[in-house]
Amino acid sequence: MKKKLTYIVLSIVASAFLCGCNTKDFLSVTPSGVITEDILLSVDGLDLLINSAYAGLMTPGSNGSMSSPATNWSYGEVRADNAYKGGGNTSDQAQIHNIEIYTVSATDSNINTKWNNLYYGVYRCNAALNVLKSVTAEQVPNVEVLKAEMRALRAYFYFELQRLFNQIPWILDDVDAEEYAYIRNDVYTRDQLLGMIAKEFEDAAAILPETQKDLGRMTKYAAYGFAAKTYLYKAYVQDQKTHAVTGITSADLEKVVDYTSRIINSGKFKLFDDWQKLDMLEYENGEEFIFEVQYSFNDGSSRAGRTNNNNLLNLPQGPYSGDGFYRPSQDLVNAYQTDDNGLPLLDGSFQNKDYDLLDTATEQNLNIDGNVDPRLDFVVGRANVRWKTYEVTPCMAYWMRAVDIYGNHVSKRFCLSPESPNAYRAWPWFASGLNWSLLRYANILLWKAEALIELGRQDEARPLINEIRNRAKNSPWVTAWDGDMTNVKFTPDFNGYAANYVIDEYPASGWTKEYAREALRFETRLELALEGERFFDLVRWGVASEVMTKFFEAEKDIRVYYGIAEFVAGKDEYYPIPTNQWKYTHDSYVQNNGYSF
Repeated sequence: MKKKLTYIVLSIVASAFLCGCNTKDFLSVTPSGVITEDILLSVDGLDLLINSAYAGLMTPGSNGSMSSPATNWSYGEVRADNAYKGGGNTSDQAQIHNIEIYTVSATDSNINTKWNNLYYGVYRCNAALNVLKSVTAEQVPNVEVLKAEMRALRAYFYFELQRLFNQIPWILDDVDAEEYAYIRNDVYTRDQLLGMIAKEFEDAAAILPETQKDLGRMTKYAAYGFAAKTYLYKAYVQDQKTHAVTGITSADLEKVVDYTSRIINSGKFKLFDDWQKLDMLEYENGEEFIFEVQYSFNDGSSRAGRTNNNNLLNLPQGPYSGDGFYRPSQDLVNAYQTDDNGLPLLDGSFQNKDYDLLDTATEQNLNIDGNVDPRLDFVVGRANVRWKTYEVTPCMAYWMRAVDIYGNHVSKRFCLSPESPNAYRAWPWFASGLNWSLLRYANILLWKAEALIELGRQDEARPLINEIRNRAKNSPWVTAWDGDMTNVKFTPDFNGYAANYVIDEYPASGWTKEYAREALRFETRLELALEGERFFDLVRWGVASEVMTKFFEAEKDIRVYYGIAEFVAGKDEYYPIPTNQWKYTHDSYVQNNGYSF
């Protein structure tokens, strides 16, 4: 029986139409009229089901910015050492504060919404696959490609679920809806789940085309990339109870090298020549992006359009009138410091000096005489420093909310410059059609380098890491402010630049496996900062407890709310299974270590 599934699909398709769809091209027309059960679960309704599945990537509705951001800004960065929650105070979006200080519980509604939204994506894929199984190639010529798309997309949702919640139910399209509530979440181990997810991507890649006419569709190279990512996670074997990394599997690493090499050798992708193009509308779907969630603005749909709502809370004040959430941590800012050779301070000494503090009385920057990686000012907004292409003022101290609680830095990523005509000035604040990248070429280079290092082939990894560093070195750096000085009290100027930028390649000398590993992990942090990956990286490397304990100890004297924060090894690597889901399954689920329902 599929009756329950039908009702689920009807409701989620309706929600997809309300919130927008996934791609600019193949979802440009909003359907009208009545959607009946017979139409929906037939060839005539197939496009609706497939579009609805892709729309699951967007995190529909305003909850995308708060409870369930597709960007994982709260789940993957605020949970780690890269970002503070931000906002007005610690009670502002208190459930995200609980994530930040490791007091989240199974009754947290944000956690439940995150679980729900990801499983909605799974259900949508299953609904589409059930229809696809009943059609012929004469009816739908590309039926096998569509099946591969839905399998790859479903695998993506499962990958997110696994790395968030660890123990999850595995529900495929051959399961009757009436059985959903009785499928346990402890049937498969982490290793088994990741293996099944990887196979879904592999099987899809064997069928998918190299390119798609419609933007935002799964391609062969997207499937290869996600397969590589999944195998990289699987390679780090975890103890089922303690989550400690007990070994690294070479066979999985070889898979990572294979699939990333296929992408690199295709010649279809490369790094942008300017790092800042990553956040510019003109370059979305460009040569660095392998798979992006497609958003749009002024597309004929309601309000602003099918905009990216994931970062609505996170813009600064000033010309954005934002809410000031998602604040880069001082530890992240410090990490961009470099030595005289332009290399990161891998020995940890970057934590000995807080770079770029703000004198609130004079609004001047302090401790800015040292060398820094130019990516600092691509990622972090600093007072008195040029902001994107805005020519009215530099970033000003008054743009920063609750400086006494969350420091004097704001995120500079994932938004258009304030003067852009391609953004909505009312609620949702400065929403735009800027895409969200789930897979870019820099990821591929870093994953291949990581696998090579762990395989003992670190000499092959160094050019890949240096390719990323050279892009930062050769990008146009942020220049010192030279515009109107009205109300601007101080502008740092280092020979025409906003900081003393010094960055260079890693030399061959001293490039041991251990040093290469540290360099790779540090480079991953610097290049992917605030992209939602940091916490998950720490967990799969097996260093989350060590890193977060050190972070809390260093921060708690200034960020007093960290005084009660504690990372509990064997528990905090994963989020709790939501209580509401346990109730739905008639107590069939088991809870993750250290949590209760």
